[in-house]
Amino acid sequence: MNPVQDSARLARMDLNLFRVFDVVLRERNLTRAAEVLFLSQSAVSHALARLRDQLGEPLFVREGRGVAPTPFAERLAPEIREALSLLEGAVHHTRGFDPRRDVGNFTVAMNDVLEPSILPHLVSRLRERAPEARVTSVRLDRARLERDLASGRLDLSIDVEQPTGADLRHAPLLRDTFCVVSRRRRRLDVAAYMAAQHVTVSSRRTGLAVEDLVLSRLGYQRDVTVRCQHYEAAFHIVSGSDLLLTMPRRRAEALHALLGNHVLPMPLALPPLELHLYWHRQTDSEPRNRWLREELLSLAAALVSGAR
Repeated sequence: MNPVQDSARLARMDLNLFRVFDVVLRERNLTRAAEVLFLSQSAVSHALARLRDQLGEPLFVREGRGVAPTPFAERLAPEIREALSLLEGAVHHTRGFDPRRDVGNFTVAMNDVLEPSILPHLVSRLRERAPEARVTSVRLDRARLERDLASGRLDLSIDVEQPTGADLRHAPLLRDTFCVVSRRRRRLDVAAYMAAQHVTVSSRRTGLAVEDLVLSRLGYQRDVTVRCQHYEAAFHIVSGSDLLLTMPRRRAEALHALLGNHVLPMPLALPPLELHLYWHRQTDSEPRNRWLREELLSLAAALVSGAR
């Protein structure tokens, strides 16, 4: 098809179809997309069919109880999301961005081990500054992170520092040190630490936990006898055993106030744990995303200041 034909076809297209495409791609479910768009499910299906016919390529296939994008849709998604962001930015620039009105649905990915430390504070802050916002926290999937941020399925993500491609942006969010949690107060040196048995916490099924990855780089390997998913469970395990738990100090002190145990210094000089905030380059200057980033960075600074 030549450029004149392309231009004529674009002129006949309903740009609302791209908004439907974007929401379906993010939700992966026609019913949920219809709720977000305030449309019926049949209207969403009809819009997708119209867009498919106009583009000449299939866009979604059935997957379980939802839908999955075709390879063509995956390639198309970042450009559509960027174009919609530019349009949204133009509207906000014209009328002025107002967080009390314009934040809408906000989705952030984070490790569920991290969620108790961040999400309650974030929700409290947004309810004050953007009371109409709807916040969704989802489990982090590093393999899909760039695609989910590009498509708008995610607005932001919080994770330990990771290698990224050119399309991802990130900024330091929080820094914390490791400590050791024990049922009893004890003098803990390197020899005693390595001789002990340990409980570790990870949301992943396999692979080294963050502290074990750091320890392995220093040439140490602990005897981990219990692996669980949440620090609350690990705290209870420690309180009924001689196992040691290594974890970020800020979370340990919060749990200590509720569950007891003793928070001890880490006997090895481990580098601090750094959490970063991630977003896609196409939302760099988008007012809504920029405001959300600033709020999270401000929240992190307040948490650090409050811990001093």
